[in-house]
Amino acid sequence: MSNDFNTNLTDVGELLNRFKNDPLPHFINGKRNKGKSNTTFESIAPSDNSVIGEIVVGNSNDVDLACNAASDAFETWRRTPGKERKSILHKVADAIEKNARNIALVESFDSGQAIRFMNKAAIRGAANFRFFADMAPNAREGKSMPADEHLNYSIRQPIGPVGVITPWNTPFMLSTWKIAPALAAGCTVVHKPAAFSPYTGMMLSEIAHDAGLPAGVLNCVHGFGSEAGKLITEHPSIKALAFVGDSSTGRNIMQQGAPTLKRIHFELGGKNPVIVFDDADLDRALDAVVFMIYSLNGERCTSSSRLLIQESIQTEFIEKLIQRIRKLNVGHPLDPDTEVGPLVHKQHLEKVCSYFDLAIEEGAKVAIGGKKLVVDGKGNYVEPTLFINAKNSMRISQEEIFGPVLTVIPFKDENEALSIANDNEYGLAGYVWTSNVERSVRLANELDIGMIWINSENNRHLPAPFGGMKSSGIGRDGGDYSFEFYMETKNVCMALGSHNIPKLGK
Repeated sequence: MSNDFNTNLTDVGELLNRFKNDPLPHFINGKRNKGKSNTTFESIAPSDNSVIGEIVVGNSNDVDLACNAASDAFETWRRTPGKERKSILHKVADAIEKNARNIALVESFDSGQAIRFMNKAAIRGAANFRFFADMAPNAREGKSMPADEHLNYSIRQPIGPVGVITPWNTPFMLSTWKIAPALAAGCTVVHKPAAFSPYTGMMLSEIAHDAGLPAGVLNCVHGFGSEAGKLITEHPSIKALAFVGDSSTGRNIMQQGAPTLKRIHFELGGKNPVIVFDDADLDRALDAVVFMIYSLNGERCTSSSRLLIQESIQTEFIEKLIQRIRKLNVGHPLDPDTEVGPLVHKQHLEKVCSYFDLAIEEGAKVAIGGKKLVVDGKGNYVEPTLFINAKNSMRISQEEIFGPVLTVIPFKDENEALSIANDNEYGLAGYVWTSNVERSVRLANELDIGMIWINSENNRHLPAPFGGMKSSGIGRDGGDYSFEFYMETKNVCMALGSHNIPKLGK
Protein backbone atom coordinates (compact mmCIF):
# COMPACT_ATOMS: atom_id res chain seq x y z
CA MET A 1 0.00 0.00 0.00
CA SER A 2 1.11 3.57 -0.68
CA ASN A 3 2.10 6.11 1.96
CA ASP A 4 -1.04 8.08 1.06
CA PHE A 5 -3.15 5.07 1.98
CA ASN A 6 -1.40 4.65 5.33
CA THR A 7 -1.81 8.36 6.06
CA ASN A 8 -5.51 8.23 5.17
CA LEU A 9 -6.06 5.19 7.37
CA THR A 10 -4.31 6.83 10.32
CA ASP A 11 -6.18 10.10 9.91
CA VAL A 12 -9.63 8.53 9.60
CA GLY A 13 -8.89 6.44 12.67
CA GLU A 14 -8.21 9.60 14.65
CA LEU A 15 -11.37 11.26 13.30
CA LEU A 16 -13.58 8.33 14.26
CA ASN A 17 -11.84 7.43 17.48
CA ARG A 18 -13.97 9.92 19.42
CA PHE A 19 -17.00 7.75 18.66
CA LYS A 20 -15.44 4.53 20.00
CA ASN A 21 -16.49 5.14 23.61
CA ASP A 22 -19.62 7.28 23.19
CA PRO A 23 -22.37 6.58 20.64
CA LEU A 24 -22.88 9.02 17.79
CA PRO A 25 -25.67 11.31 19.10
CA HIS A 26 -28.42 13.24 17.39
CA PHE A 27 -28.00 16.95 16.70
CA ILE A 28 -31.11 18.81 17.83
CA ASN A 29 -31.65 22.55 18.35
CA GLY A 30 -27.97 23.36 17.99
CA LYS A 31 -26.68 20.72 20.42
CA ARG A 32 -25.63 17.11 20.56
CA ASN A 33 -28.39 14.99 22.03
CA LYS A 34 -28.02 11.43 23.32
CA GLY A 35 -31.71 10.70 22.75
CA LYS A 36 -34.33 9.01 24.89
CA SER A 37 -34.32 5.46 23.52
CA ASN A 38 -31.25 4.17 25.39
CA THR A 39 -30.76 1.99 22.31
CA THR A 40 -27.90 1.93 19.82
CA PHE A 41 -26.89 0.08 16.67
CA GLU A 42 -23.47 -0.68 15.24
CA SER A 43 -21.97 1.14 12.29
CA ILE A 44 -19.87 -1.29 10.26
CA ALA A 45 -16.84 -0.56 8.04
CA PRO A 46 -17.42 -2.14 4.60
CA SER A 47 -13.70 -2.76 4.09
CA ASP A 48 -13.41 -5.35 6.87
CA ASN A 49 -16.79 -5.42 8.67
CA SER A 50 -15.23 -4.09 11.85
CA VAL A 51 -17.32 -1.93 14.15
CA ILE A 52 -16.71 1.79 13.62
CA GLY A 53 -18.88 2.77 16.57
CA GLU A 54 -22.34 2.81 18.08
CA ILE A 55 -25.15 5.05 16.77
CA VAL A 56 -28.09 6.18 18.90
CA VAL A 57 -31.51 5.03 17.69
CA GLY A 58 -34.05 7.79 17.34
CA ASN A 59 -37.50 7.21 18.82
CA SER A 60 -40.73 9.20 18.98
CA ASN A 61 -39.42 11.49 21.75
CA ASP A 62 -36.31 12.33 19.74
CA VAL A 63 -38.24 12.95 16.54
CA ASP A 64 -40.75 15.12 18.41
CA LEU A 65 -37.92 17.17 19.90
CA ALA A 66 -36.25 17.65 16.51
CA CYS A 67 -39.50 18.50 14.70
CA ASN A 68 -40.54 20.94 17.41
CA ALA A 69 -37.11 22.60 17.27
CA ALA A 70 -37.45 22.95 13.49
CA SER A 71 -40.96 24.35 13.91
CA ASP A 72 -39.87 26.93 16.49
CA ALA A 73 -36.84 27.98 14.45
CA PHE A 74 -38.92 28.29 11.28
CA GLU A 75 -40.72 31.41 12.51
CA THR A 76 -37.42 33.29 12.70
CA TRP A 77 -35.60 31.67 9.77
CA ARG A 78 -38.45 32.27 7.32
CA ARG A 79 -38.27 36.00 8.11
CA THR A 80 -34.49 36.18 7.88
CA PRO A 81 -33.76 38.34 4.82
CA GLY A 82 -32.58 36.44 1.77
CA LYS A 83 -29.32 38.37 1.70
CA GLU A 84 -28.61 37.27 5.27
CA ARG A 85 -29.44 33.64 4.47
CA LYS A 86 -27.10 33.94 1.50
CA SER A 87 -24.27 35.13 3.74
CA ILE A 88 -24.79 32.34 6.27
CA LEU A 89 -24.98 29.61 3.62
CA HIS A 90 -21.77 30.87 2.00
CA LYS A 91 -20.11 30.55 5.40
CA VAL A 92 -21.38 26.97 5.57
CA ALA A 93 -19.85 26.35 2.14
CA ASP A 94 -16.54 27.82 3.33
CA ALA A 95 -16.60 25.51 6.35
CA ILE A 96 -17.36 22.47 4.19
CA GLU A 97 -14.39 23.27 1.98
CA LYS A 98 -12.20 23.72 5.06
CA ASN A 99 -13.29 20.29 6.30
CA ALA A 100 -13.44 18.63 2.87
CA ARG A 101 -10.63 16.15 3.48
CA ASN A 102 -12.06 15.00 6.80
CA ILE A 103 -15.51 14.64 5.25
CA ALA A 104 -14.09 12.61 2.37
CA LEU A 105 -12.07 10.31 4.65
CA VAL A 106 -15.00 9.57 6.95
CA GLU A 107 -17.42 9.08 4.08
CA SER A 108 -15.07 6.79 2.20
CA PHE A 109 -14.40 4.62 5.25
CA ASP A 110 -18.05 4.64 6.36
CA SER A 111 -19.66 3.91 2.96
CA GLY A 112 -16.96 1.96 1.10
CA GLN A 113 -16.77 4.47 -1.73
CA ALA A 114 -13.31 5.04 -3.19
CA ILE A 115 -11.56 8.12 -1.81
CA ARG A 116 -10.87 9.37 -5.35
CA PHE A 117 -14.62 10.00 -5.75
CA MET A 118 -15.36 11.12 -2.19
CA ASN A 119 -12.75 13.86 -2.43
CA LYS A 120 -14.89 15.39 -5.16
CA ALA A 121 -18.18 14.68 -3.36
CA ALA A 122 -17.26 16.94 -0.44
CA ILE A 123 -16.32 19.78 -2.79
CA ARG A 124 -19.57 19.28 -4.70
CA GLY A 125 -21.42 19.59 -1.40
CA ALA A 126 -19.86 23.02 -0.90
CA ALA A 127 -20.77 23.96 -4.48
CA ASN A 128 -24.40 23.02 -3.80
CA PHE A 129 -24.49 25.39 -0.82
CA ARG A 130 -22.91 28.22 -2.80
CA PHE A 131 -25.27 27.78 -5.73
CA PHE A 132 -28.42 27.90 -3.63
CA ALA A 133 -27.01 30.59 -1.33
CA ASP A 134 -26.81 32.89 -4.35
CA MET A 135 -30.45 32.13 -5.15
CA ALA A 136 -31.71 32.90 -1.62
CA PRO A 137 -32.22 36.68 -2.04
CA ASN A 138 -34.60 36.11 -4.97
CA ALA A 139 -36.30 32.93 -3.73
CA ARG A 140 -39.61 34.70 -3.03
CA GLU A 141 -39.88 36.21 -6.49
CA GLY A 142 -42.77 35.23 -8.75
CA LYS A 143 -44.38 36.56 -11.90
CA SER A 144 -46.23 39.70 -12.95
CA MET A 145 -49.44 38.80 -14.83
CA PRO A 146 -51.37 41.98 -15.68
CA ALA A 147 -54.95 41.78 -16.94
CA ASP A 148 -57.14 44.52 -18.44
CA GLU A 149 -58.53 45.78 -15.14
CA HIS A 150 -56.52 43.85 -12.57
CA LEU A 151 -52.91 43.31 -11.71
CA ASN A 152 -52.00 39.72 -10.80
CA TYR A 153 -48.67 38.89 -9.35
CA SER A 154 -47.29 35.82 -7.59
CA ILE A 155 -44.99 35.53 -4.61
CA ARG A 156 -43.50 32.52 -2.89
CA GLN A 157 -43.08 31.65 0.76
CA PRO A 158 -41.29 28.73 2.44
CA ILE A 159 -43.57 25.77 3.04
CA GLY A 160 -42.38 25.14 6.61
CA PRO A 161 -40.23 22.56 8.40
CA VAL A 162 -39.27 19.76 6.02
CA GLY A 163 -37.99 16.23 6.48
CA VAL A 164 -34.99 15.05 4.46
CA ILE A 165 -34.16 11.34 4.33
CA THR A 166 -30.97 10.54 2.46
CA PRO A 167 -29.28 7.33 1.21
CA TRP A 168 -26.00 5.62 1.98
CA ASN A 169 -24.26 5.68 -1.40
CA THR A 170 -22.96 9.29 -1.58
CA PRO A 171 -24.52 10.56 1.64
CA PHE A 172 -22.82 13.92 2.13
CA MET A 173 -23.25 15.29 -1.37
CA LEU A 174 -26.85 14.07 -1.65
CA SER A 175 -27.66 15.58 1.76
CA THR A 176 -26.44 18.99 0.62
CA TRP A 177 -28.37 18.63 -2.64
CA LYS A 178 -31.59 18.52 -0.59
CA ILE A 179 -30.74 20.61 2.46
CA ALA A 180 -29.10 23.61 0.78
CA PRO A 181 -32.16 24.64 -1.30
CA ALA A 182 -34.47 24.03 1.67
CA LEU A 183 -32.43 26.41 3.82
CA ALA A 184 -32.09 28.94 1.00
CA ALA A 185 -35.87 28.93 0.58
CA GLY A 186 -36.36 29.71 4.28
CA CYS A 187 -37.36 26.22 5.44
CA THR A 188 -35.97 24.44 8.47
CA VAL A 189 -34.89 20.80 8.27
CA VAL A 190 -35.04 17.53 10.17
CA HIS A 191 -32.52 15.24 8.48
CA LYS A 192 -32.30 11.49 8.88
CA PRO A 193 -29.13 10.07 7.31
CA ALA A 194 -29.03 6.45 6.19
CA ALA A 195 -28.31 3.98 8.99
CA PHE A 196 -25.50 2.38 6.95
CA SER A 197 -23.54 5.67 6.63
CA PRO A 198 -24.56 8.15 9.34
CA TYR A 199 -21.37 9.99 10.24
CA THR A 200 -21.16 12.72 7.60
CA GLY A 201 -24.80 13.69 8.18
CA MET A 202 -23.82 14.54 11.74
CA MET A 203 -20.71 16.33 10.48
CA LEU A 204 -22.83 18.51 8.19
CA SER A 205 -25.13 19.57 11.04
CA GLU A 206 -22.23 20.51 13.29
CA ILE A 207 -20.27 22.25 10.53
CA ALA A 208 -23.34 24.31 9.55
CA HIS A 209 -24.11 25.29 13.13
CA ASP A 210 -20.51 26.27 13.84
CA ALA A 211 -20.54 28.37 10.65
CA GLY A 212 -23.46 30.43 11.95
CA LEU A 213 -26.65 28.57 11.07
CA PRO A 214 -29.08 29.31 13.94
CA ALA A 215 -30.04 26.56 16.38
CA GLY A 216 -32.97 24.44 15.26
CA VAL A 217 -32.68 25.33 11.59
CA LEU A 218 -30.90 22.04 10.76
CA ASN A 219 -31.43 19.01 12.97
CA CYS A 220 -30.13 15.46 12.56
CA VAL A 221 -31.84 12.34 13.93
CA HIS A 222 -30.32 8.88 13.49
CA GLY A 223 -32.06 5.55 13.25
CA PHE A 224 -33.84 3.24 10.88
CA GLY A 225 -36.36 4.13 8.23
CA SER A 226 -38.96 1.83 9.71
CA GLU A 227 -39.02 3.86 12.94
CA ALA A 228 -37.27 7.24 12.87
CA GLY A 229 -37.93 7.76 9.16
CA LYS A 230 -41.58 6.80 9.54
CA LEU A 231 -42.01 9.12 12.52
CA ILE A 232 -40.59 12.06 10.59
CA THR A 233 -42.83 11.28 7.63
CA GLU A 234 -45.92 11.13 9.82
CA HIS A 235 -45.12 14.11 12.06
CA PRO A 236 -47.70 16.91 11.71
CA SER A 237 -45.07 19.67 12.00
CA ILE A 238 -43.28 18.42 8.88
CA LYS A 239 -44.91 19.96 5.82
CA ALA A 240 -42.88 18.27 3.08
CA LEU A 241 -40.67 15.21 2.76
CA ALA A 242 -37.69 14.83 0.41
CA PHE A 243 -36.48 11.26 0.07
CA VAL A 244 -33.68 9.62 -1.90
CA GLY A 245 -33.69 5.83 -1.98
CA ASP A 246 -35.34 2.76 -3.46
CA SER A 247 -38.76 2.80 -5.05
CA SER A 248 -40.40 0.36 -2.61
CA THR A 249 -39.51 2.62 0.33
CA GLY A 250 -40.85 5.59 -1.62
CA ARG A 251 -44.22 3.87 -1.93
CA ASN A 252 -44.29 3.28 1.84
CA ILE A 253 -43.42 6.92 2.54
CA MET A 254 -46.21 8.10 0.25
CA GLN A 255 -48.70 6.08 2.29
CA GLN A 256 -47.26 7.27 5.60
CA GLY A 257 -47.44 10.92 4.59
CA ALA A 258 -50.94 10.76 3.14
CA PRO A 259 -52.91 11.40 6.39
CA THR A 260 -51.12 14.72 6.91
CA LEU A 261 -51.14 15.55 3.17
CA LYS A 262 -47.36 15.81 3.01
CA ARG A 263 -45.85 17.27 -0.10
CA ILE A 264 -43.36 14.68 -1.33
CA HIS A 265 -40.28 14.68 -3.51
CA PHE A 266 -38.82 11.31 -4.45
CA GLU A 267 -35.55 10.48 -6.16
CA LEU A 268 -35.86 6.73 -6.50
CA GLY A 269 -34.35 3.78 -8.36
CA GLY A 270 -33.17 3.35 -11.91
CA LYS A 271 -32.28 0.68 -14.45
CA ASN A 272 -30.79 3.13 -16.85
CA PRO A 273 -30.00 2.33 -20.49
CA VAL A 274 -26.91 3.48 -22.32
CA ILE A 275 -27.59 3.09 -26.05
CA VAL A 276 -24.53 2.80 -28.29
CA PHE A 277 -25.07 2.99 -32.06
CA ASP A 278 -22.54 1.88 -34.65
CA ASP A 279 -21.95 5.47 -35.80
CA ALA A 280 -20.86 6.62 -32.30
CA ASP A 281 -17.37 7.61 -31.24
CA LEU A 282 -16.77 4.16 -29.75
CA ASP A 283 -13.67 5.05 -27.74
CA ARG A 284 -15.48 7.84 -25.92
CA ALA A 285 -18.57 5.68 -25.53
CA LEU A 286 -16.44 2.93 -23.98
CA ASP A 287 -14.96 5.38 -21.48
CA ALA A 288 -18.42 6.56 -20.48
CA VAL A 289 -19.92 3.06 -20.23
CA VAL A 290 -17.15 1.87 -17.92
CA PHE A 291 -17.24 4.99 -15.78
CA MET A 292 -21.01 5.12 -15.36
CA ILE A 293 -21.40 1.58 -14.03
CA TYR A 294 -18.15 0.83 -12.21
CA SER A 295 -17.46 4.16 -10.53
CA LEU A 296 -18.99 4.60 -7.06
CA ASN A 297 -19.10 0.78 -6.89
CA GLY A 298 -22.13 0.85 -9.19
CA GLU A 299 -24.08 2.13 -6.18
CA ARG A 300 -25.58 5.15 -7.88
CA CYS A 301 -29.13 5.78 -9.05
CA THR A 302 -27.99 7.15 -12.43
CA SER A 303 -25.60 4.30 -13.27
CA SER A 304 -25.90 3.03 -16.84
CA SER A 305 -26.64 -0.57 -15.84
CA ARG A 306 -28.16 -1.69 -19.16
CA LEU A 307 -25.85 -1.49 -22.19
CA LEU A 308 -27.91 -1.52 -25.37
CA ILE A 309 -25.40 -2.16 -28.13
CA GLN A 310 -26.07 -2.27 -31.90
CA GLU A 311 -25.53 -5.80 -33.21
CA SER A 312 -23.03 -4.74 -35.88
CA ILE A 313 -20.50 -3.59 -33.27
CA GLN A 314 -21.46 -5.92 -30.41
CA THR A 315 -18.51 -8.34 -30.61
CA GLU A 316 -15.83 -5.66 -30.96
CA PHE A 317 -17.26 -3.43 -28.23
CA ILE A 318 -17.72 -6.26 -25.72
CA GLU A 319 -14.14 -7.46 -26.24
CA LYS A 320 -12.80 -3.98 -25.47
CA LEU A 321 -15.19 -3.70 -22.53
CA ILE A 322 -13.92 -6.95 -21.00
CA GLN A 323 -10.33 -5.75 -21.34
CA ARG A 324 -11.16 -2.57 -19.46
CA ILE A 325 -13.10 -4.36 -16.72
CA ARG A 326 -10.22 -6.77 -16.20
CA LYS A 327 -7.93 -3.81 -15.41
CA LEU A 328 -10.21 -2.16 -12.84
CA ASN A 329 -8.46 -1.76 -9.50
CA VAL A 330 -10.58 -3.20 -6.68
CA GLY A 331 -9.31 -2.39 -3.21
CA HIS A 332 -9.58 -0.57 0.09
CA PRO A 333 -11.64 2.62 -0.25
CA LEU A 334 -8.94 4.79 1.36
CA ASP A 335 -6.30 3.69 -1.16
CA PRO A 336 -5.94 6.47 -3.77
CA ASP A 337 -5.35 3.80 -6.45
CA THR A 338 -8.69 2.09 -5.80
CA GLU A 339 -11.35 2.44 -8.49
CA VAL A 340 -13.94 0.01 -7.06
CA GLY A 341 -14.32 -0.33 -3.30
CA PRO A 342 -16.36 -2.65 -1.07
CA LEU A 343 -20.15 -2.64 -1.10
CA VAL A 344 -21.71 -0.78 1.81
CA HIS A 345 -22.93 -3.74 3.89
CA LYS A 346 -22.97 -7.55 3.99
CA GLN A 347 -26.70 -7.43 3.41
CA HIS A 348 -26.24 -5.47 0.18
CA LEU A 349 -23.33 -7.70 -0.88
CA GLU A 350 -25.59 -10.75 -0.67
CA LYS A 351 -28.27 -9.00 -2.70
CA VAL A 352 -25.85 -8.11 -5.50
CA CYS A 353 -24.28 -11.57 -5.54
CA SER A 354 -27.70 -13.25 -5.77
CA TYR A 355 -27.90 -12.00 -9.37
CA PHE A 356 -24.84 -14.01 -10.45
CA ASP A 357 -26.57 -17.39 -10.27
CA LEU A 358 -29.81 -15.82 -11.47
CA ALA A 359 -28.12 -14.59 -14.66
CA ILE A 360 -27.04 -18.13 -15.54
CA GLU A 361 -30.46 -19.56 -14.65
CA GLU A 362 -32.10 -17.04 -16.97
CA GLY A 363 -29.82 -18.00 -19.87
CA ALA A 364 -27.35 -15.14 -19.83
CA LYS A 365 -23.59 -15.57 -19.60
CA VAL A 366 -21.16 -14.13 -17.07
CA ALA A 367 -18.45 -12.79 -19.37
CA ILE A 368 -16.23 -11.59 -16.53
CA GLY A 369 -16.58 -11.33 -12.76
CA GLY A 370 -19.58 -12.84 -11.04
CA LYS A 371 -17.92 -13.70 -7.74
CA LYS A 372 -17.27 -12.30 -4.31
CA LEU A 373 -13.76 -10.99 -3.91
CA VAL A 374 -11.67 -11.13 -0.77
CA VAL A 375 -9.20 -8.30 -0.15
CA ASP A 376 -6.75 -9.02 2.68
CA GLY A 377 -9.08 -11.80 3.78
CA LYS A 378 -12.11 -9.64 4.54
CA GLY A 379 -14.61 -7.03 3.39
CA ASN A 380 -17.70 -6.75 1.18
CA TYR A 381 -15.89 -6.88 -2.14
CA VAL A 382 -17.27 -8.19 -5.42
CA GLU A 383 -15.67 -8.63 -8.81
CA PRO A 384 -16.75 -6.05 -11.41
CA THR A 385 -19.16 -8.09 -13.49
CA LEU A 386 -20.46 -8.21 -17.06
CA PHE A 387 -23.53 -10.17 -18.21
CA ILE A 388 -23.86 -10.88 -21.95
CA ASN A 389 -26.37 -12.80 -24.10
CA ALA A 390 -29.12 -11.14 -22.09
CA LYS A 391 -32.70 -10.35 -23.03
CA ASN A 392 -34.59 -7.36 -21.72
CA SER A 393 -37.24 -9.60 -20.17
CA MET A 394 -34.71 -11.12 -17.75
CA ARG A 395 -34.65 -9.98 -14.13
CA ILE A 396 -31.00 -8.97 -14.54
CA SER A 397 -32.24 -6.50 -17.17
CA GLN A 398 -35.31 -5.29 -15.29
CA GLU A 399 -34.27 -5.01 -11.64
CA GLU A 400 -31.97 -2.49 -10.02
CA ILE A 401 -28.94 -4.48 -8.85
CA PHE A 402 -27.12 -1.38 -7.52
CA GLY A 403 -23.61 -2.76 -7.79
CA PRO A 404 -20.71 -2.95 -10.28
CA VAL A 405 -22.73 -5.16 -12.62
CA LEU A 406 -23.51 -4.40 -16.27
CA THR A 407 -26.04 -6.22 -18.46
CA VAL A 408 -25.52 -6.17 -22.26
CA ILE A 409 -28.55 -6.34 -24.57
CA PRO A 410 -28.10 -6.20 -28.36
CA PHE A 411 -30.45 -4.36 -30.75
CA LYS A 412 -30.88 -4.21 -34.53
CA ASP A 413 -32.04 -0.66 -35.19
CA GLU A 414 -33.26 2.56 -33.60
CA ASN A 415 -36.86 1.38 -33.17
CA GLU A 416 -35.79 -1.75 -31.31
CA ALA A 417 -33.36 0.24 -29.14
CA LEU A 418 -36.17 2.64 -28.18
CA SER A 419 -38.54 -0.23 -27.42
CA ILE A 420 -36.01 -2.00 -25.19
CA ALA A 421 -35.02 1.20 -23.38
CA ASN A 422 -38.62 2.08 -22.52
CA ASP A 423 -39.60 -1.46 -21.55
CA ASN A 424 -38.82 -1.02 -17.87
CA GLU A 425 -40.66 0.30 -14.80
CA TYR A 426 -37.92 2.86 -14.17
CA GLY A 427 -37.28 6.10 -16.03
CA LEU A 428 -34.53 8.05 -14.29
CA ALA A 429 -31.56 8.48 -16.63
CA GLY A 430 -30.58 7.51 -20.16
CA TYR A 431 -27.47 7.87 -22.29
CA VAL A 432 -27.34 7.90 -26.10
CA TRP A 433 -24.19 7.58 -28.19
CA THR A 434 -24.54 8.48 -31.85
CA SER A 435 -23.14 10.93 -34.40
CA ASN A 436 -26.61 11.31 -35.96
CA VAL A 437 -28.07 14.53 -34.58
CA GLU A 438 -31.58 13.85 -35.89
CA ARG A 439 -31.57 10.43 -34.22
CA SER A 440 -30.43 11.89 -30.89
CA VAL A 441 -33.28 14.45 -30.99
CA ARG A 442 -35.83 11.76 -31.85
CA LEU A 443 -34.71 9.53 -29.01
CA ALA A 444 -34.61 12.41 -26.53
CA ASN A 445 -38.27 13.07 -27.41
CA GLU A 446 -39.39 9.44 -27.27
CA LEU A 447 -37.53 7.99 -24.28
CA ASP A 448 -39.71 7.82 -21.16
CA ILE A 449 -36.84 9.07 -19.05
CA GLY A 450 -36.40 12.16 -16.89
CA MET A 451 -32.78 12.94 -17.77
CA ILE A 452 -30.99 12.14 -21.01
CA TRP A 453 -27.35 12.68 -21.87
CA ILE A 454 -26.27 12.66 -25.51
CA ASN A 455 -22.66 11.60 -26.14
CA SER A 456 -21.81 12.19 -22.49
CA GLU A 457 -21.60 10.54 -19.12
CA ASN A 458 -23.70 11.93 -16.23
CA ASN A 459 -22.66 15.57 -16.15
CA ARG A 460 -24.56 17.73 -13.64
CA HIS A 461 -25.52 21.32 -14.38
CA LEU A 462 -26.92 22.77 -11.15
CA PRO A 463 -29.65 24.96 -12.73
CA ALA A 464 -30.99 22.00 -14.75
CA PRO A 465 -33.86 19.78 -13.53
CA PHE A 466 -32.86 16.48 -11.92
CA GLY A 467 -35.43 13.73 -11.48
CA GLY A 468 -37.12 10.72 -12.99
CA MET A 469 -40.32 9.41 -14.53
CA LYS A 470 -42.41 6.30 -13.82
CA SER A 471 -41.12 4.42 -10.74
CA SER A 472 -37.98 6.55 -10.59
CA GLY A 473 -39.46 9.46 -8.73
CA ILE A 474 -41.72 12.45 -8.31
CA GLY A 475 -40.59 16.04 -8.72
CA ARG A 476 -37.40 17.74 -9.80
CA ASP A 477 -34.33 19.14 -8.05
CA GLY A 478 -32.00 21.79 -9.37
CA GLY A 479 -32.14 25.55 -9.74
CA ASP A 480 -35.57 27.08 -9.40
CA TYR A 481 -37.14 23.60 -9.67
CA SER A 482 -36.02 22.98 -6.07
CA PHE A 483 -37.84 26.09 -4.85
CA GLU A 484 -41.04 24.85 -6.46
CA PHE A 485 -40.94 22.02 -3.92
CA TYR A 486 -39.75 23.87 -0.82
CA MET A 487 -41.98 26.93 -1.32
CA GLU A 488 -45.68 27.68 -1.71
CA THR A 489 -46.72 29.95 -4.60
CA LYS A 490 -49.30 32.59 -3.72
CA ASN A 491 -51.24 34.71 -6.19
CA VAL A 492 -52.27 38.30 -5.42
CA CYS A 493 -54.96 39.96 -7.55
CA MET A 494 -55.27 43.75 -7.21
CA ALA A 495 -58.10 45.66 -8.87
CA LEU A 496 -57.30 48.87 -10.71
CA GLY A 497 -60.68 50.31 -9.65
CA SER A 498 -62.36 50.37 -13.03
CA HIS A 499 -63.99 46.97 -13.44
CA ASN A 500 -67.68 46.28 -13.10
CA ILE A 501 -68.65 44.45 -9.86
CA PRO A 502 -71.77 42.24 -10.18
CA LYS A 503 -74.68 43.49 -8.06
CA LEU A 504 -77.16 41.34 -6.18
CA GLY A 505 -80.08 42.29 -3.88
CA LYS A 506 -80.42 45.92 -4.97
